[in-house]
Amino acid sequence: MTTMNSIAAGAIPVSANGTNDPISALKFITCGSVDDGKSTLIGRLLVDSKAVLQDHLAGVQRGGETDLALLTDGLSAEREQGITIDVAYRYFATETRKFIIGDAPGHEQYTRNMVTAASSADAAVVLVDATKLDWQNPDLALLPQTRRHSLLAHLLRVNALVFAVNKLDAVQDPVLAWKHIQGALARFAQAAGIDVCATVPVSALKGWNVVDAHSGWCGYEGPTLLQVLEALPNTPADTALPLAFPVQWVEKSSSSSSDTSQGRRVFWGRVAAGNVAPGTPVQIFPSGQLATVAQVLDHARRPGDVPAGTSAGIILDREVDVSRGDWIVAAPTEAAPAEDDFDTPAAVPAWPARRELRTTVAWMDDEPLVAGRVYWALHGHRWVKAKVKAVVHRLNINTLAEEPATQLDPNAIGHVDLLLQEAIPAAAFGTARVLGSLILVDTASHKTAGAVLVN
Repeated sequence: MTTMNSIAAGAIPVSANGTNDPISALKFITCGSVDDGKSTLIGRLLVDSKAVLQDHLAGVQRGGETDLALLTDGLSAEREQGITIDVAYRYFATETRKFIIGDAPGHEQYTRNMVTAASSADAAVVLVDATKLDWQNPDLALLPQTRRHSLLAHLLRVNALVFAVNKLDAVQDPVLAWKHIQGALARFAQAAGIDVCATVPVSALKGWNVVDAHSGWCGYEGPTLLQVLEALPNTPADTALPLAFPVQWVEKSSSSSSDTSQGRRVFWGRVAAGNVAPGTPVQIFPSGQLATVAQVLDHARRPGDVPAGTSAGIILDREVDVSRGDWIVAAPTEAAPAEDDFDTPAAVPAWPARRELRTTVAWMDDEPLVAGRVYWALHGHRWVKAKVKAVVHRLNINTLAEEPATQLDPNAIGHVDLLLQEAIPAAAFGTARVLGSLILVDTASHKTAGAVLVN
């Protein structure tokens, strides 16, 4: 388990005058089981950090008292049922950091919403409700959703995970409860291979250890949850890898129609891996055509180099047939010369194309995933048909064992072999987030059916 000293060692980016830099804004989600207090915790962060106006507070009253959960639960169905259904984003800032919060739902049937929010988060705060656990038992079992959401955040390469043990103020012996719950979380994280940044006892309702410290409570003398969040690093972009750029939009530039030194179209998208700069030799996927980058524009159409994780417009040195869904990748490198002079070695592609994928799937459709089914797969901005070759096994979220399976039920996680109709430049998700991720979409209902991570 990582200590707070190691967290604080990562410097938070600030601008030249020492003020809060928008680039360093931490995007985190709150997740966990139903009614663990996720929306209330976010409301507490907003209120105690002075991010809520008085007229807004006046509109979230119930029975004469402020209901902090209503600050994020904005849908009428959420307010009627007292639950979170869709992901709600809120923004606030302290003197040292800006934050974007995603309030993820806790119900199993809304797991797809949680996965969507986690896929772009820098950190995840997993809430644990002490009142729902057998806190007097040193070998207590965690709730399934606590385990599921922690595993999903880990699978989705969320950079930092924090456990917040909530409602300890509502148990008879908070010191004993904190000790046993903290131990259970540590054992689970170790068994699952999850690196936990911090575990903090909080009371979202009373505000203890959320923004303001409640010294000595539960025998805890560590930082508050907000102090932990302020010290967390942002997710590093995959800048050290070869260039990979999924084309999202093709713009015909009339201003350069008389300039024959470069193409007349701008290819817009977000750099998935590497860096793109003028003079970079590239290859178009799937056509295989070679070209050189003539000019690079940032999101404000200013020329310059653009790193991974940033939107860019690329102009090539010549006219090349490129459409939405194509990839602009680093040009192949020359292979080592062969011993036989009659054999000309083939160039090595920066991102080899693959049709057969071994994947980890978080299944979110109401219909189970079975072998033989065909789905639409979205990789970058490219759609391709994908057939399920085999369901290899299912992950038991309670024992973390890989069990033989013939199907994946809703909200299950397992290993699945896929066969694509066309090859794509896929890579392992652990190497490149964008190239290693796909979504499966039902061909009939057009519903998002599963989140796919390439192994």
